[in-house]
Amino acid sequence: MAETEQKISIIPLGGLGEIGKNMTIIRYNNSMIMIDCGLSFPEEEMLGIDMVIPDITYLLENKKMLKGIVLTHGHEDHIGALPYVLRELNVPVYGTRLTLALLQGKLREYNLVGSVKLNQIKPRDQIRIGPFHVEAIKVSHSIPDSIALAIHTPIGTIVHTGDFKFDQTPVDGEVTDFAKFAQLGEKGVLVLLSDSTNVEIPGYTLSEKSVGSSLTEIFHQSQERIIVAIFASNVHRLQQIITAAHQYGRKVAVAGRSMINVINIASENGYLEIPKGTLIDLDEVASLPKEKTVIITTGSQGEPMSALTRMAMSDHRRLEIMMGDTVVISATPIPGNEKMVARTVDNLFKQGADVIHEKVSGIHVSGHASQEELKMMINLVKPKYFIPVHGEYRMLVKHARLARELGIPEENIFIAENGHVMEFTPDKGQIVGKVTAGQILVDGLGVGDVGNIVLRDRKQLSQDGILIVVVTLSKDTRTVVAGPDIVSRGFVYVRESEELLEEAKEKVKCALDKCQERKITEWSAIKSHLRDTLGKFLYEKTKRRPMILPIIMEV
Repeated sequence: MAETEQKISIIPLGGLGEIGKNMTIIRYNNSMIMIDCGLSFPEEEMLGIDMVIPDITYLLENKKMLKGIVLTHGHEDHIGALPYVLRELNVPVYGTRLTLALLQGKLREYNLVGSVKLNQIKPRDQIRIGPFHVEAIKVSHSIPDSIALAIHTPIGTIVHTGDFKFDQTPVDGEVTDFAKFAQLGEKGVLVLLSDSTNVEIPGYTLSEKSVGSSLTEIFHQSQERIIVAIFASNVHRLQQIITAAHQYGRKVAVAGRSMINVINIASENGYLEIPKGTLIDLDEVASLPKEKTVIITTGSQGEPMSALTRMAMSDHRRLEIMMGDTVVISATPIPGNEKMVARTVDNLFKQGADVIHEKVSGIHVSGHASQEELKMMINLVKPKYFIPVHGEYRMLVKHARLARELGIPEENIFIAENGHVMEFTPDKGQIVGKVTAGQILVDGLGVGDVGNIVLRDRKQLSQDGILIVVVTLSKDTRTVVAGPDIVSRGFVYVRESEELLEEAKEKVKCALDKCQERKITEWSAIKSHLRDTLGKFLYEKTKRRPMILPIIMEV
């Protein structure tokens, strides 16, 4: 076999140095597979952006090589970008039953049903995709049907953990396949890619079942209505809420479109057991005694348009918070969402609700492995090379430290960035280059049409506003025929700043006179001169830099 064929490449296009947007390419010769295809949610400074997806330029340049996409589970940060990517790439998708059911719902929204080949797999299944022999391994996470992957290649075996934790008492009774990880470790694993999300947390992550007992205690003590906010995709938690509600003779109503979708899909596919007559329509809540109802809602992250936030703001069409309600926020704020969650909690207290949201209350556990579980994964798999994935940069560094403590040599650990090309042979691993990787911003129906310049403009508009200068010039003499008129939005209020705007008009007139003296007739040059003159004047007077938009008309 030629020397060039004796290597395997691993190329992360998302999920490194960030939470979300997970996407990893594995390449052997002229064949590639993709593991996961996720989105991330916009940061605070990404004004108006709905979501962020990975840049797939590298895939589009090599689209003939991509043989398939394998999904580890159905969370948005692992499947959310697929509707956008599958428009560009026609490849088969492999995933477990619930993962594909959730994906099908997304594809329906984007009119892609029927055009994508979906292949269902289950733990212990082995599938052949090009030269890759892919094996699904059962793991525990905060959504059912989560798997890790063992990718057997001619060079060696690569294990990708997906999102996981070692839950000894999972809600569905499906325990992680420890034996399979150990078996792979015995045979020899070339590279392990492992989830770094909870690497900063010592010890073990609590079992999801522990939340069930906390919820049961709340249901036992609450005399009035109970409202529980959770992630829509947390099916195990949904099951525990429904079970507790049934136990205490309460009916369950659901608020939030994404929550309704997940409950429908999960119950249709047998992942949720809902006792007959337990689920009611939202409109029936008002006619039942308060102590007989539970509302499950979206909004655990304080999202502005979510059902819980609207209730907290008295802005929900069908529900309102009542004095004595118990509101349980069964989630930890994602980094960056703390302020929104705190604001929602404050508003709920103002409405007279009792809010249970603190970590100590035991109403939330993570779906990710803490330090001792991460160590156990490395010890079970015993990889030659180690790549920490799924985490911000500091998390990758800390995960690398754990691996070093467990005896993996430093030169065999790769703290990579999105776009890095890591090449492995049975004897050597190295970063050999970089491919295009980054983020594509989705705003409404626009994909990638909002870039850094648009974001910079939005930021400037949000901070200092805009000033529009309208001037009409004579076509022949270039003298001012009408104006200048100034329109201010988000900068100063016209009536309160008449003096400032009058001075600004004078500055515009002087600038136009200078242009005439210097025989400047190019519109772009005149506009630039107006912008500079006015910008300098306004900064001196107000220490603010509004966006200045000159509009010149000829008559």
